[in-house]
Amino acid sequence: MRNKPRAFRVAAALAAVVALSACTVGDNSSTVDGKQEVTFLTFETPNLTPGYWDAAIKRVTAKNPDITVKKLVAPTADGRTAYAKQLLQSGQFPDVMIAVSPAGFAEAGNLYAWQPDELKDFLYPTANPINGKYYQLPANTQTIPPIYYNKKMFADAGVTATPKTWAELLDASAKLKAKGMTPFVIGGGKDGFASSMILSGLVSVDLYAKTPDWLTKRRSNQAKFADPDFEKALGKFADLAAKGYLDKSAVSRDYAATEQAFLDGKGAMYPMGNWFAANADTKKPGFEIGVFNVPTEDGTVVAPAYTGGGMIVSAKAKNLDAAKKFALAFQLDKEQLDASVKADGLFPAIKGYTLPSDVGPVFKAGYELYQQAQAQEAVVHAFRWETADDGLLPGMADKVDAAAQDLITGRRTPAQAAAFLDTEWSKAG
Repeated sequence: MRNKPRAFRVAAALAAVVALSACTVGDNSSTVDGKQEVTFLTFETPNLTPGYWDAAIKRVTAKNPDITVKKLVAPTADGRTAYAKQLLQSGQFPDVMIAVSPAGFAEAGNLYAWQPDELKDFLYPTANPINGKYYQLPANTQTIPPIYYNKKMFADAGVTATPKTWAELLDASAKLKAKGMTPFVIGGGKDGFASSMILSGLVSVDLYAKTPDWLTKRRSNQAKFADPDFEKALGKFADLAAKGYLDKSAVSRDYAATEQAFLDGKGAMYPMGNWFAANADTKKPGFEIGVFNVPTEDGTVVAPAYTGGGMIVSAKAKNLDAAKKFALAFQLDKEQLDASVKADGLFPAIKGYTLPSDVGPVFKAGYELYQQAQAQEAVVHAFRWETADDGLLPGMADKVDAAAQDLITGRRTPAQAAAFLDTEWSKAG
């Protein structure tokens, strides 16, 4: 699937960024025109365009004229943590990073630990602890993944209700396939998470609903990927591929192309994080989009979600106070929060925050699903997306993606995929 090893590609991208930069991160200068400089690592997606980040930075610096920000961009949307590692190893660790997993960085003393008074404005200030400390601002909640669907395709295939049980999902998929439609749009390529979304949902709604601390148990070797409950989720995922409900050739398609394939009507269902709602509402394809939770065996409501994803700050930033000030100002600014809702479909986890009145129908539908799950106390962690003490070991998210791709293509059986994950876990530990 890949022509060159990941490390080579990331290193090459790093070299390109440094070469093109007028002022590298490694420069000794910590001020620009008398202002305190902060380096800020971002990433780009179809939702989060260069213009989105530039406008956000401008809003914050306009209110904090003593700070100037140098933007860096990760070479891939899903490779930002690996890229941050490359920058750290080359002595160019950014001052501020967004949506970069703190695992590994924090334990090595590379990150600033936020203090309780600095987290007072966040709804879930104790999210994602690492050894009892908090390194990532718990800025927003994301449901990962709801399943978006093409209402016209469902109607044309005779699917009259959104599936609530796994059997109903299989029945809907069979009807869609019988009509010559691709049931699920999936991807992969350089953005491996697009391959593992359904698997993430299955582990979350089937295993985590029963054993919410399963990953904590895995960290203490009280559980294994080869255990029956986890392997069952792998088996259900592999069954979708075996039945032809997943397009095996699509695992080389990157995230942007995967999203576009769904918007172009090339498949009926699209399992993706709630950030997709932003583009669903703005790009407005020629069909109506609905959304439902990943079905459970018995139809009970379970919603996988992750709260976090915010800024982390280098403990060794040249202008540490400025870096902290920028990070908090960015995450708490009302205009920025509204922009994140509209551009990336996020659910801000900020006290007193109210949604903009003009959010779109797909966003509203997904947000209502989340609120219903909250009311029923049916929100669980989103497998693969957790961070900190209850998350995967560093590097394991990529291994989950690889296992998912192998199940889709048939290169591994569920038992072999489970054994692979246990072996890689041992290496990562």
